[in-house]
Amino acid sequence: MLRTHTCGELTINDVGKEVTLCGWVATRRDHGKLIFIDLRDRYGLTQVVFIPKESGEAYKTAQDLRNEFVIKVSGIVNPRPKGTINPKLKTGEVEILAKSFEILNPSLTPPFEIQEDLDITEEMRLKYRYLDLRRKRVFNNFILRHNLYRITRNYLNERGFIESETPILTKSTPEGARDYLVPSRVNPGQFYALPQSPQLFKQILMVAGIEKYYQIAKCFRDEDLRADRQPEFTQLDLEMSFINEEDIFSLSENLMQLIFKELKGIDLKIPFPRIKYSEAMSKYGCDKPDLRKELNTEFAFTWVIDFPLFKYNTEEKRWESEHHPFTSPREEDLDILEKSPDKVISRSYDLVLNGAEMGSGSIRIHNQQLQERIFKIIGIAQEDARRRFGFLLEAFQFGAPPHGGVAFGLDRLLAILAGEASIREVITFPKTQAAFCPLTGAPSDVDERQLKELNLTISKKKER
Repeated sequence: MLRTHTCGELTINDVGKEVTLCGWVATRRDHGKLIFIDLRDRYGLTQVVFIPKESGEAYKTAQDLRNEFVIKVSGIVNPRPKGTINPKLKTGEVEILAKSFEILNPSLTPPFEIQEDLDITEEMRLKYRYLDLRRKRVFNNFILRHNLYRITRNYLNERGFIESETPILTKSTPEGARDYLVPSRVNPGQFYALPQSPQLFKQILMVAGIEKYYQIAKCFRDEDLRADRQPEFTQLDLEMSFINEEDIFSLSENLMQLIFKELKGIDLKIPFPRIKYSEAMSKYGCDKPDLRKELNTEFAFTWVIDFPLFKYNTEEKRWESEHHPFTSPREEDLDILEKSPDKVISRSYDLVLNGAEMGSGSIRIHNQQLQERIFKIIGIAQEDARRRFGFLLEAFQFGAPPHGGVAFGLDRLLAILAGEASIREVITFPKTQAAFCPLTGAPSDVDERQLKELNLTISKKKER
């Protein structure tokens, strides 16, 4: 081990100990015969002092230290002199009298200071994201993400869920947002798609008898970006067999209650209110009502239920799915599917928080004949349905159980928990609103050899 302690753990109880710390020089202050540095690692800050007589050669070398140098320093824990204690730090009562130190790696002068209040562009922050992440406020967002994952996994594992991974390279089944396509080298002229969600695979897992599935899943959508959109995002994906809507509501509400209690110290009242889609539209003018004032609460959850199963596309003059074509209609509406599609109500539900959609789900279709009826109504001919979704329809013939699920947008939830206006603040390496990564320069050109291997040609190059 290079170090005996972290920069966030030493207290007055450690006075007299010989210790070794490693970290980044956060600040350097030269007070004539004394040199002070604040040494930073992910755990905190510790003050180190270099004194000519007692630090020896270390004092001379310390004169060359600059901010963000990575160093290893050994010395004795001393109490800070009276009047210099920093009550804001756990380590604020002590300092390290340096006896020796080593520069593990020097640093260029950073393009911006590693401090909390920065007046720089977002593109600059994202270009040097590794420096931006050294700031405590930004770093804490990723501790928050880690803790959210930990709480979620523990909660679901205790309830008998199985965490399962589904493919990233999959089949293009365009319905809704555009797919990101990946050309196949070994199958010339054919393409994979990156998943917009694990929807079909998690339904097939239900056919397989998994019964309770979850995944913290990466998903991809090639769509126009806003503050709450990214081309790649993370969702908590859930699916269960032999359940109804009440099972989903109860599971989700208890999870959200636990998350807010552990991460924010807030007691959410459950069950959450439920509003029919028709009522939300007539009363609030949208299907994502913000009920904070009405419920007198910084966090207002509500379920929006009873969505229409279909919506009419006036441009294409055809019916489309309001959510997706795998959503089950109510049992009592099966007889009017074809003759009155505008009156059919779905078994779908959205979870809304402070006027933003946090999650969406439904009880699924598990019957092949019903699924084919839905495809026909939305204009997917039988041959096309077999080509695009044949693997799902075939699976339904081998004893598919009733099932349903929900998916929650973790980036949106984290942004609200962290008090951030944009989900980019809670994503480690986000894209800009132009879907560009300032850090890596992606997307970028590729050389002709790669294009030739993939049997691709570029018809027109567009300047960025």
